[in-house]
Amino acid sequence: MRSVSFDTKTTIELLLRVGVGFAFIYPAISAWFNPYAWVGYFPSLASQIMGPNELLFLHLFGIFEILIGLWIISGKHILAPSVIASALLFLIVIFNFNQFDVLFRDVPILLMALALFVLQKEKGLSSRTS
Repeated sequence: MRSVSFDTKTTIELLLRVGVGFAFIYPAISAWFNPYAWVGYFPSLASQIMGPNELLFLHLFGIFEILIGLWIISGKHILAPSVIASALLFLIVIFNFNQFDVLFRDVPILLMALALFVLQKEKGLSSRTS
C-alpha cells in the first residue's frame, strides 16, 4: 500500500478540522438568531432542571461550541478539543436518540473528530521517535 505524502495528510487534516469546526460553530450562531429551533435538542431532564434559564444555557453552550470549533480549526494542540467534540457528539446522539432521523449526521462528524484525534496521536508518536 502506498503511503500518503505529508502534503496530502496536511490537506486531509485541514479538511477534517474545518468540517468539524464548522459543525460546532454553525449551530451556535444559528441558535443566537433562532434559539427555539435548537433548544429542543436539550434532553428533557436538562430542560426541566434549567427551566426558564434554558435559553441562557443554550447561548452559554453556544459560546463553548464556538470555542471548541475555533480551537479545532486553528490546528493548535487539538487533541483535547477533538476528544471533547467526540464526547459531545456522542452524548447528543445518545440523549436524543428519538431524533436520530435528524441527528444521524452527527455520527459522521463524530467519526471525523475521532479521526482528528487519531491523526494527532500519530503526530505525537512520530515526533517522539524522530
